[in-house]
Amino acid sequence: MHGDSKSLVSVIVPIYNVEKYLDQCLKSIEAQTHKNLEILCINDGSTDGSPDIIRAHAAADPRVVMVDKANGGYGQGCNMGLRMAKGDWISIVEPDDWIDPGMYADMLAFADSFAETLDIVKTPWTDIRYWDDPDREAPFPSTMQGEIKTSARPIMVGEEPKLISQHPSIWSAIYRKGFLDEKDIRFPEYPGAGWADNPFLIETMCQAKAIVYLDKPYYNYRSDLEGSTLNHKTVEAVVRPFDRWEDMLAIIKRLGITDKRILRAHCQRGINYSFGAIHDDGWDNPHVRERVTKCFHEMDPELVLSIDDIAPHRKKFYCDVMGLPKPKINYPAWWAHLVKMTGTTLKNEGPAKFLKRVGRVFKPTEPTQA
Repeated sequence: MHGDSKSLVSVIVPIYNVEKYLDQCLKSIEAQTHKNLEILCINDGSTDGSPDIIRAHAAADPRVVMVDKANGGYGQGCNMGLRMAKGDWISIVEPDDWIDPGMYADMLAFADSFAETLDIVKTPWTDIRYWDDPDREAPFPSTMQGEIKTSARPIMVGEEPKLISQHPSIWSAIYRKGFLDEKDIRFPEYPGAGWADNPFLIETMCQAKAIVYLDKPYYNYRSDLEGSTLNHKTVEAVVRPFDRWEDMLAIIKRLGITDKRILRAHCQRGINYSFGAIHDDGWDNPHVRERVTKCFHEMDPELVLSIDDIAPHRKKFYCDVMGLPKPKINYPAWWAHLVKMTGTTLKNEGPAKFLKRVGRVFKPTEPTQA
């Protein structure tokens, strides 16, 4: 849409006890080559040095606005930012991440190249792994990069369902403020972080009429450390993925979505969350067993078994839980997916990770029977 390259971008940073990384985050926003920004720092009752860092940035840069509030969680903080935002476009930046200098300039210029009024401009991101160890910290391409082609025209999510089957990554996108207001899209206000990004992803992607994707990463995301999600200490942490998956399903039903491409993508997320829980907390955990079983029963077996990207042993496990006959596997389609996946792994992550992934294919560590 002509004029987007000059637009005001409202950058919402929901902040809670991130003094170690906050300065880097705010400096990366302030250093953007696109200067027309308002930077809304929502301090969600931090008890560490985060407020002092925000004050220092606000004193040095008039675009930085500090908002203090009682602790109410990620979603509540984002919603406060949305109410305050004056920009044409909205960006969410998490306070322990950082962005490359050309992010907004490039995304807005890309938006400006289309005649249509856009709702969302989406990009991939860069996974920052081993960030707790300066000697090992390294960037890796995200799973989305190279999987979706840069848009030649605006699309709806059914044309690229990978936009909702992979990591929610709501922060590697910008959203037209008018679109969010017209559809009354806001974050659910769960306590703490609460995975409020999951429902926001479905609300935005499934209601947008004009999405464009630029296959270039600008957002640097500190991903979960290896092993950090193992053996959750609370029931709430164990069941949270399933709660959010059900919240997303409720949105899909409320919107009356029947597009099988979207429904398949949501089933795939459910399968991923289920096997993630089995990996982290074990099939013997009664909460895992209960919620995986419930999740599986919310899915249409025909849709699940038609997804070529789901590994054969996962389909067999799904059928065993559901009391269904052993599934017929489309092995040519599965092997085609596997060749593409392992090729990408070898290119992006090196031979060690490649061999580890290949080993899992021939000797799965996940269960095949309930």
